Amino acid sequence: MSDLPPKARWHALDSDLHRISRLEYANAHVARPLLAPGIALVFIALAGLAAAVMFGRADGGLIVVAAAAFGAYMAINIGANDVANNMGPAVGANALTMGGAILIAAIAESAGALLAGGDVVSTISKGIIDPMSVQNSDVFIWAMMAALISSALWVNLATWVGAPVSTTHSVVGGVMGAGIAAAGLGAVSWGTMSAIAASWVISPVLGGVIAAGFLALIKHKIQYQDDKIAAARRWVPILVALMAGAFATYLSVKGLKRIVKIDIEFALLIGLASGGLIWAATVPWVRRKSEGLENRTRSLKTLFGLPLVISAGFLSFAHGANDVANAVGPLAAIVHATEFGDFASKVSIPTWVMVIGAFGISFGLFLFGPKLIRMVGSQITKLNPMRAFCVALSAAITVIVASWLGLPVSSTHIAVGAVFGVGFYREWHAERRWKYSNLQRPAELRLAREERRRRKLVRRSHFMTIVAAWVVTVPAAAALSAVIFWVLTAFG
Repeated sequence: MSDLPPKARWHALDSDLHRISRLEYANAHVARPLLAPGIALVFIALAGLAAAVMFGRADGGLIVVAAAAFGAYMAINIGANDVANNMGPAVGANALTMGGAILIAAIAESAGALLAGGDVVSTISKGIIDPMSVQNSDVFIWAMMAALISSALWVNLATWVGAPVSTTHSVVGGVMGAGIAAAGLGAVSWGTMSAIAASWVISPVLGGVIAAGFLALIKHKIQYQDDKIAAARRWVPILVALMAGAFATYLSVKGLKRIVKIDIEFALLIGLASGGLIWAATVPWVRRKSEGLENRTRSLKTLFGLPLVISAGFLSFAHGANDVANAVGPLAAIVHATEFGDFASKVSIPTWVMVIGAFGISFGLFLFGPKLIRMVGSQITKLNPMRAFCVALSAAITVIVASWLGLPVSSTHIAVGAVFGVGFYREWHAERRWKYSNLQRPAELRLAREERRRRKLVRRSHFMTIVAAWVVTVPAAAALSAVIFWVLTAFG
């Protein structure tokens, strides 16, 4: 190159630098998809190391280390899939950025798991198998290990295809499959399983109906009033108070069970008092916030933004308090059976096990959560702050109603069902308004009808994918768990 003229040498050097930069860009492009799995693997390894340190060289220590690693893997998958139900509507409504949603959810989920997560968990997951039907503690340990692995794999697969599924139902299916493989069909409480199967229908339908009802209320009492701002000043504090009361009741029943047990009647009184206080505080806030707003629907969205963000945080706190057991319940059962050589219907969760679950959910949300957050928030139907507020309010109220009635429901099914309910209500309402409109001539109405048939407000492809995933979750997790159990016992 030294024999070349200066200008030619410069061009050759520039060409080499350009090729090097393209190579670096290509390497970064290839390595980027591997970053998140790499961090997840490091966390899983640290969970196993923590188990080795905490459990020491006791008999069965290797099994506990493996169970801790799979428990961390399950927690990561819960964060990647389940948390989208809480944050998706707020992100889809542009009330939160993706980064803000992940930060709030990570803090709230961890706080819920560590501060209010149950310190006692049912090792047989809602009583679906009889522990006395299991032969010995070794068989029980392999059954719990199979349930943990199968449920984690199923939730991982669902996240990969973009389907929000119930992690609770995944664990239920895993425990059922392992129980059948270990002790036969007679070990399963088919009455409990029938109630869980019924919840596949009850949860999304109830969530959808309640969300659609609140959206109808907002449209008729606020959006379609001549003076929208005056109507909002009257109704928004009532809706926010109802939201606060619902969350206070929900957290009293579910979130504070580690501290004190509160029955549903007393929790309702707490919710009523909380709702009254929030109403009194919200009235002046809405009045100040609404000053100077134009009398149109777009102006109303600003009044629902902050309540929506707060509700998303409360949903995440409650989710962390309740669903952390899905990740660490089987792990806690394995630790107990390994340490004491027996198995019980309920066991205490060691602090280090709860930490694995709490931080695993946060890692899963941070590394893999955006995909499902976008799915729930924007790809099923278009959400704005008012519609997303209805989804969050429906989720809280539906869980309270279901708890009062003793119905086994899934928070995932409720939240996603509420999103579908809002979308289908919008379709029905738009069709109804068009039908009674006299602004077009009959010939144009026929053309408009055909156009509306092509223009749907809910994406049917996502609807069918999600419903199919819900239906097959328990049987798929059960079949996978049975196979894993047979493999573990054959080589264990």
